[in-house]
Amino acid sequence: MNYNWEWSIYLAAEPGGTGIYIKYLVIGLGWTLATALAAWVIALAIGSVVGTLRTTPHKWVVRLGNAYVEIFRNVPLIVQMFLWFFVVPELLPKALGDWVKQMAPPWGSYLPAVMCLGLYTSVRIAEQVKSGIGSLSRGQGMAGTALGLTLGQNYRFVLLPQAFRIVLPPLTSEFMNVIKNSSVALTIGLLELTGRARAMQEFSFKVFEAFAAATVIYLLTNLVVVYGMRALEKKVRVPGLISASPTAGGH
Repeated sequence: MNYNWEWSIYLAAEPGGTGIYIKYLVIGLGWTLATALAAWVIALAIGSVVGTLRTTPHKWVVRLGNAYVEIFRNVPLIVQMFLWFFVVPELLPKALGDWVKQMAPPWGSYLPAVMCLGLYTSVRIAEQVKSGIGSLSRGQGMAGTALGLTLGQNYRFVLLPQAFRIVLPPLTSEFMNVIKNSSVALTIGLLELTGRARAMQEFSFKVFEAFAAATVIYLLTNLVVVYGMRALEKKVRVPGLISASPTAGGH
């Protein structure tokens, strides 16, 4: 099979009037990043709280945190996306539900996508925060208690600052996953990068060119995230911190 690659398609006009196809894809990247960043803020905030609560001595709080994790972890992402888009507006008070359903595109798809990705990712962050806290030696918390710190102060000033430094590498992976998982939002009508690549191939019948461009854009975006997070990791790294965990034989 011989395929004639057409580089000029990227400079061809997009039928929707937004300009050339490469600009059309870059706009899609903008929506991808806007969705991923907003979802990441939600995921980091909720995941940090849930992960921390699951390490407290209060059993009922731990059970609630575990239930939250199991609910969102065991339902496929695409099912959750449909629930947020089709079902949640019906469960809201009528006035609020009607307002959500009548929002002009792309906001009517953007908000459900952000909430879905944020909560879906929060359970993974909760697991990592819990593991980060659990990797610290018991002496860390005991030292804080001996200094007269309350439980909340112990987490705030002693445990969490160290735990977040430990789990920063896996948090980088989760941020990359949010960017990639945002492609599922095309199923509810959000024209992010993957959605626009699909639209491009439908308009131009150039499927290889459309998705090759999307692949390169995703790759470059995630490389920027990786190198940015590596720089942050080096900046906040505390020498010898990782070896302080019980698995490394520290005290």
